[in-house]
Amino acid sequence: MAQFTVNATRLDPYKNFKFRVKWDGKYVAGISKVSALKRTTEVVEHRDGGDHSTARKSPGRTKYEAITLERGVTHDPEFEAWANKVWNYSNDAGAEVALAGFRKDLVIEVCNEAGQPVLAYQVYRCWVSEYQALPDLDANANAIAIQHLKLENEGWVRDVAVTEPTEPNF
Repeated sequence: MAQFTVNATRLDPYKNFKFRVKWDGKYVAGISKVSALKRTTEVVEHRDGGDHSTARKSPGRTKYEAITLERGVTHDPEFEAWANKVWNYSNDAGAEVALAGFRKDLVIEVCNEAGQPVLAYQVYRCWVSEYQALPDLDANANAIAIQHLKLENEGWVRDVAVTEPTEPNF
């Protein structure tokens, strides 16, 4: 079993506003929101023939929920380039999907207030199931234009190699 080191001087939990997302070995610029990592295991109920009063429960299939990434619209083409690997309208018939390379593994890092990585999760075999290039446009609004990328995945694990750092003392 993995051993976790504990910073005995840190009493506060980590904040949710310092994080980074990486795929293809590079950090992706401008991501402002990442949905929760969530998995659900189905419950299988069964009874023993001689036990009439209670049902027993055991784990069934585990499902991993899709992850949504959000960022402000910029000239960076990373979201669109990945979404186009799953479906590209401008390609000829029969070549709309790039079967080689439409899946990517990604890393989600949570950082402390000093910007040091303190937690990391590896997310496996992601692919884009939904892409929103532009939001509703409204001349009366006072908001940032946000892109959305919805990623289906086949599971995630905590990267135990990322340990709690010694925090800087100024």
